Amino acid sequence: MGTSPVLLLINPWIYDFAAYDFFARPLGLLYLASFLAGQGCEVHLLDCLDTPHARPGAFGAGRYPKEILPTPPTLQGIPRRYGRYGISEADFQARLAALPQTPDAILVTSLMTYWYPGVQAAIRLAREQFPETPVILGGIYATLCPEHARRHSGADLVITGPGEEAMVNHLAAAGLLSPTPQPPDDFASLLYPAFHLLSHLPYLPILTSRGCPLDCSYCASRLLQPRYQRRPPGAVVEELLYWQERLGFRDVAFYDDALLLDAANHLLVILEELARKSISFRFHTPNGLHTRLITPEVAGWLKRSQFATLRLGVETTALGPDRLDHKIQTGELEEAMANLQEAGFPGEEIGVYLLIGLPHQEEEEVINSIRRVKELGATPVLTQYSPIPGTALWPQAVATSRYDLLSDPLFHNNSLFPCWPQFSWDRYTRLKRLARD
Repeated sequence: MGTSPVLLLINPWIYDFAAYDFFARPLGLLYLASFLAGQGCEVHLLDCLDTPHARPGAFGAGRYPKEILPTPPTLQGIPRRYGRYGISEADFQARLAALPQTPDAILVTSLMTYWYPGVQAAIRLAREQFPETPVILGGIYATLCPEHARRHSGADLVITGPGEEAMVNHLAAAGLLSPTPQPPDDFASLLYPAFHLLSHLPYLPILTSRGCPLDCSYCASRLLQPRYQRRPPGAVVEELLYWQERLGFRDVAFYDDALLLDAANHLLVILEELARKSISFRFHTPNGLHTRLITPEVAGWLKRSQFATLRLGVETTALGPDRLDHKIQTGELEEAMANLQEAGFPGEEIGVYLLIGLPHQEEEEVINSIRRVKELGATPVLTQYSPIPGTALWPQAVATSRYDLLSDPLFHNNSLFPCWPQFSWDRYTRLKRLARD
């Protein structure tokens, strides 16, 4: 081919009642950018969430800037202010106008299904600037709600599932890549993410594995990444050292869904090698750790290796045959907490995710879970359930919801508590106060 293909990659805005940057960066899009650049493409990134925080938090987290917008008619009645999180629309247009030349294709990612108005807005504005350029949409919303995305996103093509191979095949068919390159089938062989395309990166996001071997009924991990793949521990250590030497990172956020799986042959090998090299970081686990895998040895290594943000994925302390996942059995939370406390973690540093708003979930179950976590000396972290198409729990969600979940992904918004028929904001406030006080 002659000149290099020019590609614009876009990470859209969040449109919601609430959003917080808790170690969130578009890592999948940055992996794709790196691969395409390696194939000779000129890659540009427009990340609508790549902006200084309106209110900085700890370790690089913080509140996104928010512009208040009219609440969509379907979401009327929620006593919270709807808005657009991220850069301003004027800034978005200015960044489009500043591109050195018209892109040959625009590749847009997507996150939560109910954030699709941000996808629509990004595609609409990109089309206004570059009306002849094809727009390709991928990511979570595109994968979970493909027909809705095809009808309503404004994209020319919607790609579902892991995007590298499908994206490459389309670009090759369009004559933008030649000969047809094949992205590595092995996650471990991918080039490092294109972090240089970001303006604000106070911490290093890293994946040591993709996918999850569990299949919890409320989770979409298997739909988004059907294969569980793990990188060699030595390769992870090399990447950590690479970025520390070049960008001086202190804070590292693991994006793994199953970081502690087979820890003796994976995470502990990574931590031991870093200790042997006298290299230190401050680690964070926003996705949550599997409680049953926190042995005394694991807890000791987490403490020695300076894990500063610990989140345990418990979801509910209720046990029995009706439990919706395979994460915890009798006594395992108690054992994990004892191991962490023995290793030196104070209770305020141990956050336990509790999922609320599940179909048929009684308020008493949530109250008991909150109290049990506090009795054990940890901090309850309430996370609101969002119905996810394609998961095992989706049919129950559809059957129990006060809203027509099939008609509009906006009804998947967890701020609605769509699957609690008797929901009230007073009820939620009581639960939040119980978790906090």
